[in-house]
This record gives sequence, structure tokens and C-alpha cells, in this order.
Amino acid sequence: MTLRLFDTQTRTLRDFVPLVAGRASVYLCGATVQGEPHIGHVRSGVAFDVLRRWLLAHDYDVAFIRNVTDIDDKILNKAADAGRPWWEWAATYERAFDSAYQALGVLPPSCEPRATGHITQMVELIQRLIDNGHAYAADGNVYFDVSSYPDYGSLSGHKLDDVHQGESAGEGKRDQRDFTLWKAQKPGEPSWPTPWGRGRPGWHLECSAMAETYLGSEFDIHCGGMDLVFPHHENEIAQAKGAGDSFARYWLHNGWVTMGGEKMSKSLGNVLSIPNVLQRVRAVELRYYLGSANYRSMLEYSDHALEVAAKSYQGIEQFVLKTAERAGDVPMGKWTAEFADALDDDLAVPRALAEVHRVVHEGNRALDSGELAQARDHAATVRAMLNILGVDPLDDQWRGAKDNSEAIAALDGLVRGELDRRQSAKAAKNWAVADEIRNRLGELGIEVTDTANGPEWSLRARS
Repeated sequence: MTLRLFDTQTRTLRDFVPLVAGRASVYLCGATVQGEPHIGHVRSGVAFDVLRRWLLAHDYDVAFIRNVTDIDDKILNKAADAGRPWWEWAATYERAFDSAYQALGVLPPSCEPRATGHITQMVELIQRLIDNGHAYAADGNVYFDVSSYPDYGSLSGHKLDDVHQGESAGEGKRDQRDFTLWKAQKPGEPSWPTPWGRGRPGWHLECSAMAETYLGSEFDIHCGGMDLVFPHHENEIAQAKGAGDSFARYWLHNGWVTMGGEKMSKSLGNVLSIPNVLQRVRAVELRYYLGSANYRSMLEYSDHALEVAAKSYQGIEQFVLKTAERAGDVPMGKWTAEFADALDDDLAVPRALAEVHRVVHEGNRALDSGELAQARDHAATVRAMLNILGVDPLDDQWRGAKDNSEAIAALDGLVRGELDRRQSAKAAKNWAVADEIRNRLGELGIEVTDTANGPEWSLRARS
């Protein structure tokens, strides 16, 4: 079965036919390194790591680029509020994202370019857009003229009359629908020299420039979160094609991690940082959870859902480890046809996991019957499938990892008891007791977040 992927631009499942036979070029919009990564931030990394592993399993030579946005309004504002240099702030949280990806077993990208390292390429791209009549300079700023590009809105479905870029009004902008390519220097902000004056790049510009730099004027797949469809990816297309590039041939977008039905974000205050979550479950269990839904689906977070996923993985893991203990080393086998059909169908991981559990069930029956050779064959098949999903328990990434699930469960039970007592106090309008419980937990490094699904707790990240 040919790999089929849901292309956001055509809104159809399309057979994957690479630009160059035997090669696959992929660009993933990476992190804006403004703060501690939470589980919503890294879902795209996990989801498209499965895509990459599946392409590699089919002997594609994969060029996988994941950028770092290290210059941005949010970075500058947060660094200023903290009284820290912007570059130090960005570097600190770039390391935090790297640690999160590594902890979750996400393969390192072929290259991880930073926006600030590609100012020359951005300036050249702007000049091409000006020369082609798609951009104009005004008061040190440079803007993309949206009305000059007839296909604007082809990715998102937005009509030109309904476009709102969501950016602050800039000096000299002819039309509020236009978006910023280059921002004129402001006092105290970092800047670079250009023919239009000193300044810094707009957010959308960087990805078009870096994708072209590393993957060429046309490449196979562009990935990212569904929140980037508009305006970021729409504007990437306008910039690249306005400059004469063919750009991405397939557009893939992953769904959000939600909490109480809302997108997980720092602004909503419902953030679960990676270090905090890893105090509750092992990294392999968190990866299993984040990768268990179809990549295009919303993933509704709850402590219960995380616990269920962790126990589900532990059942698979126990079978593989028990088989290795009783039947000797378990080699890497080959996945089943049903597993392959599932992943070839737009990375249908839930179906693929159903096949994993079916094989585990058969393997456990073989173990119980003393048929060790058959159990070993099943375990080898399970390993092959889990390897594609990035959670093979015998992989060096996970082998011998300390299982702290019992300690986590004990701590959760204790904290839940306190949260139940707090809920009872709130119901009785005994606010003093409710606040005392929350404050005492806070002193112990346990943060409480009230959500639509009830109170959730997390361990505060160490500074």
C-alpha cells in the first residue's frame, strides 16, 4: 500500500510521491524559544518523528529540518521583563526544548537552523519579493502586499476581505491585510543592517528563507501545528511563491493538546511542563501518550488519560521484557501487514496500536502455554512496531530506565486526598481552609491548577 497523507492545501488524502525518488525532504516548524516547553509544544515533534521513522523504514534518505525561532516579540518582552539579555533567554529555552525532545526519544533533525543565523538569506528573499512587485519598503519596515498575490488564502481557505494578520499596525503599511517582512529598529532591540535600514525579521519570513536554504526551492513535506495554518503557513507560501519558488508539495498539520476543551497555552494558565509531567510518568510513557492519537486529532489531556496510557504501555512492555527473560534475547522482527496498512493510511496510529495489542495478546497466550519460541516471534514483531512508534522498550533510549510508577502513584494518591479536602472546603465556602491547602502544597513545590475537569496538580520545575 502506498503511503497516503492528508494534504491541508487540497484537503484530500494524497499518495506520497517524492520529488526525487528514494529521498524525502521535510520541514517542521520548530519552537519559539520563549519559555519552558509543555506537552502541547512537543506534540508535533513526536507526531512527525513517527512520519520520519516510517519514511526511514522504507529506505528513504530523509532530510529533516526543524527550525528554532530565537528572535521574536515574545522572547524580547519576556527577557526584558526578567531583566535578562534576549540572546541568553533564547539560548536557555532552546536547551530546554532540546532536553524535552531528547527525553521523549525524538530523533535529532538533520539540521536545526536558528532564525538569527539566516538574516542574509532573509534579506535576499525580501529583495526578490520587492523586485517581483510583491513587497514594498516604508519607514524602515518592509511589507508583503497581499493583494498582489492572487492565490492568497489557498491553504487556509481565508477570503482576502476577511484577512486579519493579528499584528500591530506598522508605520507606512498601505493595507492592514499586508504582513510584515522586516521590522524597523526600535530603541534597545537587536537589529541587523539591510538596504532598508536596521531592524529585525518578521516571524513568517524566517521559515520561507530557511526551508529554501536547506531543502531547495521545492521540497516534499511541510509540517506544523494546525494553529500555524493561518497566518504563518499561508504567509510562508505567499513569500516563497511570490519570490518564484515552488515550495512545499504536501502540507501536514497536527492537532492541539487541549485541556478542558481549550488549546493548551501559557496564556490560559493550563500549562503542563515536560519536567513536571516527567515527575508523574516515565518519558517513554509520556511519548506513548502523546503519540497514541491520530496526529490530526485533538488530544484532550487529563491525569486519568495519561495514567491509562501509561498502564497500557506498561502492559506491552511487560510482555516484551517477560519474553526476553524467559525465552532469551528478543531480536528486532518485522511489523505486520495490518500495522503497515494503518501507518500508510495517513499515519493511523490508533489502528497501528490496536494491531500491537492484538499481537501482544497472542504472545501472552503463547507465554502462558509455554510456547516460548512462538512468544519470542510475537515479541520480535511487537518490537518492530514499537520501534516505528519510538517506544521499543529494548531500545537503548528506554532500556533500564528507572520505573518510578509506584512512587508516582503514591504521591498522586496523597495529593488527590488533599485536593478532595480542598474541594469540600470550597463547597462549604470555607475559603480559608481551601487557600491553606493550596498554599501548603505550593510550599512543597506542588502547583494546583483549577480546570473545567477539576483540579490538576504538577510539580514545579526547578529553576
